[in-house]
Amino acid sequence: MATTTNASANTRTDVASTPEGAVKRPHWARKLVDYGPEISLLVLCVALSILTDTFFSFRNLLNVLDQLTVLGIMALGMTAVIVIGGIDLSVGSVLALSMMVMGWLSNVVGVPMQLCIVAALAMGALCGLGSGLLITHARLPAFIATLATMSICRGLANMITDGSQIVGYADWFSAMSIRRHFGFLSVTVALFIVLTVIAAIFMKYRASGRALYAIGGSAEVARLAGIPVRKVTLAVYSMCGMLAGLAGVVMSTRLDSSQPTGGMGYELDTIAAVVIGGGSLSGGVGTIWGTLMGVLTIGVLRNGLNLLGVSPFVQQVVIGTVIVLAVAVDSNKRRIG
Repeated sequence: MATTTNASANTRTDVASTPEGAVKRPHWARKLVDYGPEISLLVLCVALSILTDTFFSFRNLLNVLDQLTVLGIMALGMTAVIVIGGIDLSVGSVLALSMMVMGWLSNVVGVPMQLCIVAALAMGALCGLGSGLLITHARLPAFIATLATMSICRGLANMITDGSQIVGYADWFSAMSIRRHFGFLSVTVALFIVLTVIAAIFMKYRASGRALYAIGGSAEVARLAGIPVRKVTLAVYSMCGMLAGLAGVVMSTRLDSSQPTGGMGYELDTIAAVVIGGGSLSGGVGTIWGTLMGVLTIGVLRNGLNLLGVSPFVQQVVIGTVIVLAVAVDSNKRRIG
């Protein structure tokens, strides 16, 4: 009788711990899903190395690193936003506005370049703060708030020079993405690596970083636990905006210009990088390592499609398909135990 009772208790515990409607999957399947981003990146690299002769060349790999810095920097901020259960559709437009402010102050007003960079970061943070205020105080859904910010920032970016680009910066500024140290490392790539390490440590080991996961799991529970949800949300969106502004600075070093159309469509790539890396649009799930895998996947995919001569329009279809698949995997991870 005792044995039967214990067995019943164990059965009840197992049922209670399994989400309703979930299907228990084998251990190997769980591991396959857990390491999905790494496996996908490996398979993609192997496929491109077979399909192209130049993919694994040293020059091309350096080109991939240079190309993904802008996306990578923005994806770090987007990771925090998605972890708290939010979304930011404005990062591409914030990037454009920040780089235009920097260019206008430098080449039109004559402000020293160092101060112009600070102004670009401040503009990005201000835009992020605006989105955060719309979400926390105006009670707008994050989708609507950041969609409005996207439109406002893109319009302002065009208004600064009436839609014209600003060309030509100081040699030292442009050299940050061209001149390589140790034979492969540019200043912009080194900056991305340092920011990635800092973000990973913050998200994983700092109490304030762990609080982001609590908010994404349940904002109300986090508030009752003493976490200042509104302040954290404002800080997260402000930081995301500032990183978008920094990405605009990095893009300007690569282009040696500021363009009001800069960052067009980057918001989707940024969100895709986080989701491909295992981040959940429902909040509470996501890591910097996973985001790095997502950024590398998109960077390698775009580079490979360019090497194969695939049309940019077809590339948009491919990236959109990848986003759908990543979200579908995330949905199934939560449905299947």
